[in-house]
Amino acid sequence: MQIVVRGTGPALVMLHGWAMHGGVFAPLVARLEARFTLHLVDLPGHGRSADSPVALELDAVASHVAARTPPALWLGWSLGGLVALHAAQALPASVRGLLMLCASPRFVRSADWPQGMDDRVFRGFAEALADDYRGTIDRFLLLEAQGSDHAREELRLLREQVFALGEPSPQRLGQGLALLQDSDLRAGLAALKMPSLWIAGRRDRLVSPPAMELAAERAGGDFLRIEHGGHAPFLTHADEVAAAILAFSETLPA
Repeated sequence: MQIVVRGTGPALVMLHGWAMHGGVFAPLVARLEARFTLHLVDLPGHGRSADSPVALELDAVASHVAARTPPALWLGWSLGGLVALHAAQALPASVRGLLMLCASPRFVRSADWPQGMDDRVFRGFAEALADDYRGTIDRFLLLEAQGSDHAREELRLLREQVFALGEPSPQRLGQGLALLQDSDLRAGLAALKMPSLWIAGRRDRLVSPPAMELAAERAGGDFLRIEHGGHAPFLTHADEVAAAILAFSETLPA
């Protein structure tokens, strides 16, 4: 797995979402690299990690990243949030603080989690990958941008980034969708040992802000809603997201 290191200061691990790579965080990098040593991870099968032998599984990825980075503040966006949350639960010595950015401990709906998405959404994307690879990715990007106050700009930026470092592996994309569909990390929320901040986009159509607010409550963490943000508010509301990250980092124990 490739981890690009930028900046200076306390360590901040950044984990991207489905089909993307660490380069998608460019707006945050520009605002944070003077304050943090950023560890920009490309998940297996994505970006510079296209040929990585590391399994795209929560434990494998979290363990690999933890072994190559100092104790850090971990930020996970969307799929990356599942990795960050798993690391916080399984490897607490490696995670000084947890930033969940438009990410949930459970992405799909169930009887005891009505805030999730219909699992047919993820099944549909998985089934369509083999027949229409690029079209399926683009439809996922459309879903991510929906609702944002700057949806066209957000979609343009996502489209610019998705293939900027090559095409993600179809097999790994399928595995990522399975993680989004099957993962359920709610049981460990109450036992989290570090501070957490859960940042939601109020207009997010992929991860419900009420789900994130409930997860934050169960984790004893803080919740912030970006009022005009969609699923990727760090692209269109980067100043607001960066300010929240900086303010949260200042509350962490030394």
